[in-house]
Amino acid sequence: MAVLSRDVGPQDHVKGPADAPVTLVEYGDFECPYCGETVGVIDGVQRLMGDRLRYVFRHFPLVEPHPFALHAAGLAEAAAEVGRFWEAHRILYDNQHALDDRALRSYGRRLGLGQDAVEAALGGRYAARIELDFQSGIASGVNATPTLFINGVRHDGRRDLRGLHAALLAAAENGN
Repeated sequence: MAVLSRDVGPQDHVKGPADAPVTLVEYGDFECPYCGETVGVIDGVQRLMGDRLRYVFRHFPLVEPHPFALHAAGLAEAAAEVGRFWEAHRILYDNQHALDDRALRSYGRRLGLGQDAVEAALGGRYAARIELDFQSGIASGVNATPTLFINGVRHDGRRDLRGLHAALLAAAENGN
């Protein structure tokens, strides 16, 4: 049974209350088509669970098959510095087909980021922050995206709305 190597903390990107009975952690890659499919599922379980769910996103860019994933993660981190991580998260997943640097610059403008901030992000300013997530994923047994953890335990079950919702409800009821 794989478990999270690092607890959720202030460095994480979090939606939902800290005292929610269930925490869902996703290790994701903005260029991964399976992660793109999972976005809608996670939106759905967030609506169904409400305040009973805390959702955490961590970066796990798979740069070999996804050459634009690392720069996309950098742009998301630049957006996080101005309180717009989740908006960047949505833009990047909605536009997975266009994540080259030119497109990322456009999304940066849409997010209200200055040119210097975007260029710094594309130049690796947030590489250490992204690597922290990536290494915690490796230590947690992550080897593909998306990888989900429910209350610290890797979820290897169904990732469709019905299956994930059932697993989250079970965790809420069992307290684990």
